[in-house]
Amino acid sequence: MAAPEQLEAVDTLVEHLKAALAEKNWDELSRLNELVKPTIEPVMAALEAGELEPEPVRKRLATLQSFCDRANISANEAKAEAQQALKGANQNRSAAKAYQNVSLNRPK
Repeated sequence: MAAPEQLEAVDTLVEHLKAALAEKNWDELSRLNELVKPTIEPVMAALEAGELEPEPVRKRLATLQSFCDRANISANEAKAEAQQALKGANQNRSAAKAYQNVSLNRPK
């Protein structure tokens, strides 16, 4: 893979990650996350071999890191929202069960 193609692969991966995050497609984000290391390894090898300039690599790695940080925050927020929704559903179920128990145990 030529050096510019390696950088393009990083750019493409970041774009796909951004799209998946915008859609809150957690399955796709997980799949793409598995591609980060295999995409970065050839870039780092080319950098060490002197085939790439450090600055473009640094910029892309900073962009990727920034995206990963945002994705992590967004995933944690989604998890918290899901936990709150589940907690609310459990409270509603408990209230309905309590009402049912009171209704069934009314003296006649």
